Amino acid sequence: MAQVQRMSRLMVKTLRDDPADAETLNHKLLVRAGYVRRTAAGIWSWLPLGKKVLENVARVVREEMDEMGGQEVLLPALLPKEPYEATGRWEEYGPELFRLKDRKGAEYLLGPTHEEIFTQLVKDQCSSYKDLPVILYQIQAKYRDEARPRAGILRGREFLMKDSYSFDTTDEGLAESYALHREAYIKIFERLGLDHRIVSAVSGAMGGSASEEFLAPAPAGEDTFVDCPACDYAANTEAVTFAATAVETVEHPAVEELDTPDTPTIETLAAHLGVEASATLKNLLVKVDGEIVAVGVPGDREVDLGKLGEHLAPAVVELVTAEDFEGRDDLVRGYVGPQGLEKVRYIADPRIASGTAWITGANKPGKHAKNVVAGRDFEVDDYLDVVVVEAGDPCPKCGTGLRLDRAIEIGHIFQLGRKYADAFQLDVLGNQGKPVRVTMGSYGIGVSRAVAALAEQTADDKGLCWPKEIAPADVHVVAAGKALQTELALEVSQKLADAGVRVLVDDRAGVSPGVKFTDAELIGVPQILVAGRRSADGIVELKDRKTGEREELTVEEAIARLTA
Repeated sequence: MAQVQRMSRLMVKTLRDDPADAETLNHKLLVRAGYVRRTAAGIWSWLPLGKKVLENVARVVREEMDEMGGQEVLLPALLPKEPYEATGRWEEYGPELFRLKDRKGAEYLLGPTHEEIFTQLVKDQCSSYKDLPVILYQIQAKYRDEARPRAGILRGREFLMKDSYSFDTTDEGLAESYALHREAYIKIFERLGLDHRIVSAVSGAMGGSASEEFLAPAPAGEDTFVDCPACDYAANTEAVTFAATAVETVEHPAVEELDTPDTPTIETLAAHLGVEASATLKNLLVKVDGEIVAVGVPGDREVDLGKLGEHLAPAVVELVTAEDFEGRDDLVRGYVGPQGLEKVRYIADPRIASGTAWITGANKPGKHAKNVVAGRDFEVDDYLDVVVVEAGDPCPKCGTGLRLDRAIEIGHIFQLGRKYADAFQLDVLGNQGKPVRVTMGSYGIGVSRAVAALAEQTADDKGLCWPKEIAPADVHVVAAGKALQTELALEVSQKLADAGVRVLVDDRAGVSPGVKFTDAELIGVPQILVAGRRSADGIVELKDRKTGEREELTVEEAIARLTA
């Protein structure tokens, strides 16, 4: 038997207008429909309807995690500093980590992820290979000190997440645990009704090797991914690689210095010389752990600082400032070229292949040089794929031009390997009687982000439109009239609830039918049942919220349809 939720008693206040600060669809509709309310920047309160949706997503996640053999635990969100110092993440996380002190001066953090704490837990509980493999998970609030919280619940400072961790004695076992999670995630997102893509990804601060993201395509997405129209390749843009092709050997003229006053940018240089930007070599100066490094890319491309940071992690990468040029006569701002940079490490994109010729800075104010050839006039210390990916770039798998799209990250799976086990010396006694170092996987699902993603993907111009699996009710009964209609609506609602159907009934007095209809479409329950003008004849109207199809039925027919 299910419960009837009566809107006359429910704390739900709908709004006709979008919040002034809302930019994304989920932010506008979840606030307008009374699902969430802002408490502070990036911090949200979940109201009764929103809490039901959030719990339904968590239930689906929990059911599939249990089905695959996961064991649920609950670890603290307030965590000591020391475990994160042991792995280096106390510093690596930077300003996004919430740090605090207790009254005695001991330092703590609010957990962004729990690899360290789960590793310590398994070290305490498991001593033999017979105790493994084991998969542990929790559904818990996580914390990240976002500089600019935005998009409603999509990118907040507090968010609900399922994080799970696998512990195996062999790399083969880790691969099996990874595959189990991958399959479980597919089932979870299919049950939730989320259109999603599985893409290759980078591991970031998590560490490890193999990594894939589960992305929900949506205009509000903060991730950009690529896919290939000709094969199954898909990847986060930071994970896309470019393989340098062989350059035909050509005899290039000697380097020629050009007088190019007032051309410190690629745009001004290309215009001055009447050449395409792609003929020029852009040299971006950055600091890597405080040391100045030059990064070369074709002039028509931009450096992806995220990619560069991933390649050079755990080193800290930041742009140079005007002060960094002081006392460096070898670095001429706006006119840097790789030739003659003896004191600077030079990193280049693979497109700057040996044998390619470029127009680039001459390391003199107002001067550039042409016919500067890679491998002849300068050497590249390291080739790294660091350009921002663009539509039409060749697919690394088949060479076809790639497509770009925006998406919301809803899940991420990692093969961590032994990074955390090494930090805490997590060993068990192996089957040969010798210690064996444990290998780990880490797997996350954004539970609250899944709610936002569903709102983005399924809403229409009238409001939210939830899939049945996670909707706050199965049917929204509307009493479109006075006493007779309200009496019938409550009677039908109770019969449906007795049959196990989750019911939200709008029995509010003094609210016009038009407002009730508008609210029903805004709230987004899959089926809307209206007790209206033909209530005296025992006739109600059933409307499918997604398709808009309507049908008049007798009360008995409606109940039979909704309980089938």
